[in-house]
Amino acid sequence: MAGLIRASRTDSSRRLVRARRAARVSAVRRGLRRFARTPSAVVGLVLTLTVLAVAALADLIAPHDPLAIVGPPLAAPSAAFPMGTDDLGRDLLSGIIVGARTSAAVAIGVGALVLGIGLPIGIASGYRGGIVDDLLMRFTEVFQILPRFFLAIVVIALFGPGLDRLIIVLGVTSWPILARIVRAQTLSLREREFVDAARALGSSETRVVRHELLPNVLPATLVILALIVGQVLLIEASLGFLGLGDPNAISWGYLAGQAQRFLRVAWWLSLFPGIALVLAVLAFNLLSDGLNDLWDRRGG
Repeated sequence: MAGLIRASRTDSSRRLVRARRAARVSAVRRGLRRFARTPSAVVGLVLTLTVLAVAALADLIAPHDPLAIVGPPLAAPSAAFPMGTDDLGRDLLSGIIVGARTSAAVAIGVGALVLGIGLPIGIASGYRGGIVDDLLMRFTEVFQILPRFFLAIVVIALFGPGLDRLIIVLGVTSWPILARIVRAQTLSLREREFVDAARALGSSETRVVRHELLPNVLPATLVILALIVGQVLLIEASLGFLGLGDPNAISWGYLAGQAQRFLRVAWWLSLFPGIALVLAVLAFNLLSDGLNDLWDRRGG
């Protein structure tokens, strides 16, 4: 009799897990349809993909070498130079196109570090609880109070400017908020029925986390990750504007900083890098807002 009861419970757990996975697939399909009907999400995705495509194809679509003198100094926008030239006669359009590669490198590098650090810490803290949760949250708070901008300035002053160092500093100091969001999501999920069913089937903790918790945590994770990347782009541009960026990499902040001496005579030098930066930051913010709206509607 006891064996029949255990078999019945196991069969019920299997059915519950299968139903949960089928519901998850259906929810993904509905989510994609809702995403396509969310204007902010679509615009943000299109702008983000455009920035990444320009960065990937920069060497092919840039009309000139951004460091080469190809025209008269301070030439206004024209058919030959759609965004004008700088004080040395370098094509500004080529500089902005190549600058997208720097922004994309920062976005991808910092995003990977934030995801790689914050996601496992948040899941481990929320799923384990107890002393593990306390220790990981205190560790998170140590990094959360670090001022990213001024720490980046200190690192640049000590070790010299470099894109790799900038990515590491911004990545290591940007993950705590993501870890806290993931922890909160994990705390609300770990006692749900589908997680209990997976445990009843004998799933290991690693399998429970990978197949039950992670898919449900990822939507909120992507929302906050897009927001963090937008903030990081502003910090990178600010450092470039102050002349603290990588001297070997053209960035929008660097171009805008170089334009300050010519604001009265060459308006285009500051306008076009500023527009490029605004569009890139707007892309990630719109994408974050769209994903957040999508997640709220799904949760409702």
